[in-house]
Amino acid sequence: MEQAVSHIPADPAAIRHALLDALSLPEWNEAFLSVDGPADATVGVRYVLRVRPGLTGHLEYTAIETDRIDVSWQVPGFHETGSWILGPGNSVTHSFEHSGPLSAVLRPAYRGIAAVRLDRLANRIAQLSRAA
Repeated sequence: MEQAVSHIPADPAAIRHALLDALSLPEWNEAFLSVDGPADATVGVRYVLRVRPGLTGHLEYTAIETDRIDVSWQVPGFHETGSWILGPGNSVTHSFEHSGPLSAVLRPAYRGIAAVRLDRLANRIAQLSRAA
């Protein structure tokens, strides 16, 4: 399991908004080319997902709670289950696990990605707050 923790200087509602805006995930998750589906995140709804290098699959929220958001996504040969936990003092913990034959090939490329994703999330929230 890959995991990282970061302090994100933002209102927890802003953090939740960025995580639950599935259609905007490609703006800060460079692996995602596009996400298509409803604007409102709902547990169990499947979004059509395209990832680099052009594989198509789906993304699904598996839990949406006040302090935890779980997401699962998969494309042929690759499956990720991940969690975003909002903790005290604006700490955010991101963890994920991979399975499938493609995940074994890509394992070296995913080292340290939990921390990278947290940095990208913080940058996305900062961009949104500047635009507001």
